[in-house]
Amino acid sequence: MGKRTLLVDADPQGSVGLSLTRQSRSLSGFYDAIADSDFPLEQLIIPTRLETLSIVPAGRCSDYELGGGAMGVSLHRVRTFFKMAEDQGFDICIIDTAAGLFGATADVLSACTAVVVPQQAEPLGVRSVPKMLEALTRMQIVNPRLKVCGVLMTMVQNRLVESVEAVQALRNLLPDKMVMRNVVPRDDLFVRASAKGLPVGVMEEGAGVLAVFESLRAEIDATINQ
Repeated sequence: MGKRTLLVDADPQGSVGLSLTRQSRSLSGFYDAIADSDFPLEQLIIPTRLETLSIVPAGRCSDYELGGGAMGVSLHRVRTFFKMAEDQGFDICIIDTAAGLFGATADVLSACTAVVVPQQAEPLGVRSVPKMLEALTRMQIVNPRLKVCGVLMTMVQNRLVESVEAVQALRNLLPDKMVMRNVVPRDDLFVRASAKGLPVGVMEEGAGVLAVFESLRAEIDATINQ
């Protein structure tokens, strides 16, 4: 859509950074900014091959991302990080967090405007989703402006009965608005795109997957602007 987007890796595994640059483990990033609120954001931003997309890697590990951050101080620093991103001219800040509602994930949810809950389309994982949504509802007490866009089913394999049944089971279990209409398919193209350090939508064969994400973007946009 032409919007300047900052993709931030707040997961200690560093998967976002590694998918776009193999040197991300040695770079300063999100946790460095949280540890030192005076750390200049421009020193953390890595441009990508797309003019409108930049990333901030996870950065160096500390006790914070393992759950040791003090909630009050850490939340203030997360909000400061968001403000710095806005001041740098970014229209959208997308943050990939670790699973669970502790440490950095809790602070990000306390400061952001919306959340999408990705869930692999497999039977075991589906069982934990209701508890996660209950926890997010409680999180809205801390952050009343937080919109829960819903659960996004990922790695869906339409030719695998168990995968399709997992999606349907969740739709039967939760209210309609809690399970997103769009799903992300499992596709070898994701692996090839990651190997090249590219977003899957810009791959030569990526038109079909790009259409999926464009529809997903429109669904999220409509939910946020309700």
